[in-house]
Amino acid sequence: MFETTRRDGVARVRREGARWLSTAWDGGYQGADAAYAVTVPTGFARTDLDAYREARLADAGFPVGPTLLTGVEMRHARVATSGSVTVLATAGLSNPAALPMGGDGVASEGATERDADDTRPWRPGTVNLVVGVERALSDGALATLLATAVEAKAATLCSVADVPGTTSDAALVGSVPDAERAEFAGSATEVGAAARACVRDAVLASLDARYDEGPPAIGDAEYGVVTDRHTDVRSP
Repeated sequence: MFETTRRDGVARVRREGARWLSTAWDGGYQGADAAYAVTVPTGFARTDLDAYREARLADAGFPVGPTLLTGVEMRHARVATSGSVTVLATAGLSNPAALPMGGDGVASEGATERDADDTRPWRPGTVNLVVGVERALSDGALATLLATAVEAKAATLCSVADVPGTTSDAALVGSVPDAERAEFAGSATEVGAAARACVRDAVLASLDARYDEGPPAIGDAEYGVVTDRHTDVRSP
């Protein structure tokens, strides 16, 4: 099974021989015995992320592996397990990414739609997921697991905070090539159902650990975006 540990602002999810799919800055498929969530300091603006990760993991006594960065302190990280699935979540909502339906969104003064080339400083919020499954998954099934986990994260946040995520969310999903094989990882499968439940519970627990009075309202967020543009819709 995937094992979790935490020290020096780093949380590790470890399983020897695991294969991961990441949406981080160096994302994609890669093999590694562990994946990590790392807390960065307030005002973090470094761009040499590979070097930063190597130094932080070395300081914590860990070898390099796929990593997610967040402003959330690792003391607020939470782990949920069910069957073959382990999920570590860190949840912060200081920079919500709202997607109003029907044009009736609520935004704070600072939470406005950004252009793709916006260079304003990144602000720590971030809902990050590290998902490990004690099953062998193909590349396609691992990608499906990623979609299943992100969907569960969005549903959870919509329920408690009226947003599907933040502007800097990321996810890592991992499987074990030499374990029992699972052909699929969607919501109707055992793997997918366990992943959905674990994501929900780990995200809620991390939010509870960080916010004494519940997640902040969208209108109270100093940073974030509201995507309220109109599009042209037609039949294909």
